Amino acid sequence: MAEKPRKITRALISVSEKANLIPFAQALAKRGVELVSTGGTAATLKKAGLEVRDVSKLTGMPEMMDGRVKTLHPKVHGGLLYIRDNEEHQAAADTHGISAIDMLVVSLYPFEETLASGGDFDALIENIDIGGPAMIRAAAKNHDGVTVIVDPADYDRVVEELDQNDGATTLKLRRALAAKAYARTASYDAAISTWMAEVAEDDAPTWRTFGGRLAQVTRYGENPHQKAAFYKSGLAREGVATAEQHQGKELSYNNLNDTDAAFELVSEFASGNGPAVAIIKHANPCGVALGSSLAEAYSRALMCDPVSAFGGIIACNQEIDEEAAIEMTKIFTEVVIAPGASDGAKAVFAQKKNLRLLTTAGLPDPRAAGLVVKALAGGLLVQDRDNANVEDLELKVVSKRAPTDAELQNLKFAFKVAKHVKSNAIVYARDLATVGIGAGQMSRVDSTRIAAWKALDAAKAAGLDETLTKGSVVASDAFFPFADGLITAAEAGATAVIQPGGSMRDEEVIAAADERGLAMVFTGIRHFRH
Repeated sequence: MAEKPRKITRALISVSEKANLIPFAQALAKRGVELVSTGGTAATLKKAGLEVRDVSKLTGMPEMMDGRVKTLHPKVHGGLLYIRDNEEHQAAADTHGISAIDMLVVSLYPFEETLASGGDFDALIENIDIGGPAMIRAAAKNHDGVTVIVDPADYDRVVEELDQNDGATTLKLRRALAAKAYARTASYDAAISTWMAEVAEDDAPTWRTFGGRLAQVTRYGENPHQKAAFYKSGLAREGVATAEQHQGKELSYNNLNDTDAAFELVSEFASGNGPAVAIIKHANPCGVALGSSLAEAYSRALMCDPVSAFGGIIACNQEIDEEAAIEMTKIFTEVVIAPGASDGAKAVFAQKKNLRLLTTAGLPDPRAAGLVVKALAGGLLVQDRDNANVEDLELKVVSKRAPTDAELQNLKFAFKVAKHVKSNAIVYARDLATVGIGAGQMSRVDSTRIAAWKALDAAKAAGLDETLTKGSVVASDAFFPFADGLITAAEAGATAVIQPGGSMRDEEVIAAADERGLAMVFTGIRHFRH
């Protein structure tokens, strides 16, 4: 394939997305390019005063079957696919009256948008484009002779090339656009196949595909030597992908990851049940609390680990008011995310130019189904999102003493938080606030000790006489394999325990709880997080 500019004489345009279409089509017409189009696109172009040839005139066949069949014809695909410098191909085109189509402009039926907006089955089926992907793939395959455009963002780039090359495009541009075209159809098919697998209740389809659209190229990844970018899948789940950023520089890779972790955690606490705040650092919570106001919830969350909270992420389950914003800006914070922020709060945050403020239309549903993907060498691990909620579980009291109502309320709170702490996870909670968190240790007893140690440090920093783990409850994301972890929690002052159960030594652990007067409940569900 030799480098050779290709003159554009005929363009077939069929787009569902009409943004910037008219100026682009006008630029083509100005250069003498014949415009061929379909249905609604042709009507839009004609309304703008442009001369357009209906695709039915090109094919000699009318659009039929509610528009399902209009471009699936040899005179379309032959015009896209025949090799321009191949004499046999040219002879076949001449014999069958096939004219060259030098440019294809297509934006596909809005399947992803229909899915995100909750469209029903029939609406989704009708928004599966057939002719569009077929033409895109044909044009991209033959990019030596055809320029294919699938994104309105490329219109200006193409017009600039036409200006520089006397109405022609370069192979370099055509190849780049072809690569983008294949990525677009792959992403489109990924959305359709994932939806259809869900409809068919196929949890492990033979082929699994994922797609997304570039939202941002980050300055670097987890570390400066790594390249990274953020892609949006188009799924309708509130969070960093749907949020509006009001101020501050672009989010980094780590900001995006940590902000997602923070917002998913705080969504465990429905806004209608009162204000909740989660403070996150390196995807683990520094503190989580409920309160009578967001300001109080924030202050109580901060008390858990004020040292680690510096430079962290704050997530709220309600609109942020001015009072809460004032408290949140007393230390350096990277990102604040919430369903909303009052004008007063925005004014307070605006004084901190390096702080990023994100608002969403609501909270993600912690019970909603979904997929989580992790890359491995040579493959992908795919699993359901952990959407288990302790409020839905039948808790089993296994100790001699049952928890009090207050203990039970705190146990459920702590278990919700433990779900979002890297394993091995231990969470001490008191009065619906975390007072000690142990995360990511290889030994569960070490997590228990670290959480108690950090709680003691936080108490000293607050000028308290004793650690807040005295009279607390403790949650473990998985079972205690030995009694030592539970004994350590009891020594720290915990009075009740929530854990999944299921260890070979459950009886030993239960006996240790009974010896120390602890109440213990089993959930039957664990929350490993790696």
